[in-house]
Amino acid sequence: MRRRLVVAASALIAVVALVGLPDPAGSRTPSRPDDLGAAAFTALALSATPAPQATAPATALDAAVRSAGFLDSGSALEEAASGPTAPTVRTSKVAPAQQSGRKWKTPRLTLTGYATFYDNGTTAMRLPRGTTIVICGNSGCIERVVNDYGPIKKIRIVDMYRPDFFKICGCGWWSGTTMVTVWIY
Repeated sequence: MRRRLVVAASALIAVVALVGLPDPAGSRTPSRPDDLGAAAFTALALSATPAPQATAPATALDAAVRSAGFLDSGSALEEAASGPTAPTVRTSKVAPAQQSGRKWKTPRLTLTGYATFYDNGTTAMRLPRGTTIVICGNSGCIERVVNDYGPIKKIRIVDMYRPDFFKICGCGWWSGTTMVTVWIY
C-alpha cells in the first residue's frame, strides 16, 4: 500500500511541475534577417579645420587667490645648475643600553636527568604540586608549574606536556627522552 502512495505522489508532483513550468523563451526557428534600406545611411561631410568658437575673455586671478609659484604667460622657466647635494656628515644618536629579558633569581635546587613527555601536564616525583620550575634542554628553556606527581624511576626527573617536551628537546618526533636540567624555585 505504501509503494502505491509513493508512486502516486511522485506522478502527481511531476504533472504539477510540467503544468506549472513556463514555455521556453525564444522561438524554435531562427528569424529571417531584415534588410536595411539605403535610407538608413546618410552622407556626412566634416571639415578638416575646426570652426571657431566664441570664448569668454580671460580674467586674471587676484593676487590673494593665486598659489605660490603661479606661472603666467610672461613667466620664464630656468633649469637648476645642479641637483640637491647630499649631507656630508651624518648625525649619530646614541641610545642608552637596554637590558632585555628578565633576570632569574637563584634557584633553590638544580637537578639534571632525563625528561619524557606526558599528555596531562608537567609532573615531577620529587617536588610538591605548585612548585615553579624552569626546564632547559637542547633547544631552550621553558618555565612551568608542577601540577602532579611524576615519574617513579630514578633516571627520569620530570614528565612534560608533549608540546613543551618537543619545544625544548630539539629532537625528532620519534624521541621519547631527552637530557634536561631542571631549576627549582
